[in-house]
Amino acid sequence: MQGVNPTTRPRYASLSRWLWLPCVLGAGLLAQTALAAPLVPPSGYYAAVEQRDKPSRSCDAPPKPYTAKLDFRSKYEGSDSARATLNKSSEKAFRESTADITKLERGVNRQILNYMRGGDRQQLECALNWMSTWAQADALMSPEYNHTGKSIRKWALGTLSSGYLRLKFSESRPLAPYAEQSKLIEDWFVRMAEQTVHDWSDLPLRKINNHSYWAAWSVMATAVASDRRDLFDWAVEQFRVGANQVDEQGFLPNELKRRQRALAYHNYSLPPLVMVAAFAQANGVDLRGENHGALKRLAERVLDDMEKPDDFNKRTGQKQDMEELHKHFKFAWLAPYCTLYDCTPLTREREQKMGPFQTFRLGGDVSQVFNPKKADDS
Repeated sequence: MQGVNPTTRPRYASLSRWLWLPCVLGAGLLAQTALAAPLVPPSGYYAAVEQRDKPSRSCDAPPKPYTAKLDFRSKYEGSDSARATLNKSSEKAFRESTADITKLERGVNRQILNYMRGGDRQQLECALNWMSTWAQADALMSPEYNHTGKSIRKWALGTLSSGYLRLKFSESRPLAPYAEQSKLIEDWFVRMAEQTVHDWSDLPLRKINNHSYWAAWSVMATAVASDRRDLFDWAVEQFRVGANQVDEQGFLPNELKRRQRALAYHNYSLPPLVMVAAFAQANGVDLRGENHGALKRLAERVLDDMEKPDDFNKRTGQKQDMEELHKHFKFAWLAPYCTLYDCTPLTREREQKMGPFQTFRLGGDVSQVFNPKKADDS
């Protein structure tokens, strides 16, 4: 084989380098563009505010901001390691001590829903006033907390930030006249999200369960509301940790530990996981293939057993408590799920029968956001 003339080698190398350089620069620019692209929610969050001729609703004073330490009794207090036996006395104490937090969550959710459905500006201002009052007080930010307390913080964050997204991204731009309040609220969300990341990071696998998935959802909603890529990445990573716990049969080992409540907790794990996947998808990150389709495997496991839980009974050695599975809003994950996957006719039928879905933990009108026509037809 004839050798290359040494005198020509530099010219070939130079030509190669110049041909290759635009590709490198192009790839770099694409990467920078992807990194610089603002975070967005799924398209349904851009919906315009509906305008209806209805009388304005009154606005109550906001509940007192909760600034005490986040140390609450668990409703499973005194239960064994399965944490599946309800303690009615401690549940009552828990409800009483968190009453103002619950009032804030449900109230803001209802106010945003009323505003989006009718254009009642008083309801918009009420929601902003309630949230900004708590933001000014730096509520829910105590560094003293137990497990139940840090759980309450991330649930509240997910509820408020996901409802707020409908205002933030609506094509009607309802927040335009309220820039100062919006910044105050978003800064508070970010502080809570950063604390949530601290609270739920670096856990051993044996302790990663539905709480971590709900933490991921609250941080994801806040990431999009505040355009914080680092928070987005953390939420995606938590999803991946969860997805990689799903076994070949679609079970989550740490939820199987809940024994008679195992199926209910598998179902309870799905709303935050599906919402994180839907928000990731909206930002060009496809999580459906993680761990060989783990999310779909988990969903199908729950759907297959929701009427006849023989597989769960067998795996746990306990007859499943089905009470929670009779609450249709617990299946709100079906609305975003059927935008991620081509749902079977049976799954579509279940979605139609149980919906339209509303749950304050996912920001309210879930069906309205992911399937507006179906919600309007109901």
